Amino acid sequence: QVQLVESGGGLVQAGGSLRLSCAASGRTFSRYTMGWFRQAPGKEREFVGAISWTGANTYYGDSVKGRFTISRDNAKNTVYLQMNDLKPEDTAVYYCAARQGGVRSTTAEYENWGQGTQVTASS
Repeated sequence: QVQLVESGGGLVQAGGSLRLSCAASGRTFSRYTMGWFRQAPGKEREFVGAISWTGANTYYGDSVKGRFTISRDNAKNTVYLQMNDLKPEDTAVYYCAARQGGVRSTTAEYENWGQGTQVTASS
């Protein structure tokens, strides 16, 4: 089990950038695949992207490809989501999640979740 805490959300104008962080507790962070998801009001939670435990492989949802980048620092037990060229449709609560095993894109396959951080991109 790992405990996850997201930070870095806020209000930004369309076209702007934000970087989210997710700090994990526990000594086995480096063994977890880390994912980012988001949920807008009235919508289902959506896969944003994920990074393998080594950091060598990253995967993204179609709506964010080319704009968002996931990275991790296992020495700091932290995963990051760099978001560029934000659009109003990116407005949502963003969650990080952890799972043991390979990368997956569905919420049911992640065992550990943070509390979420709000990102709002205004037009």
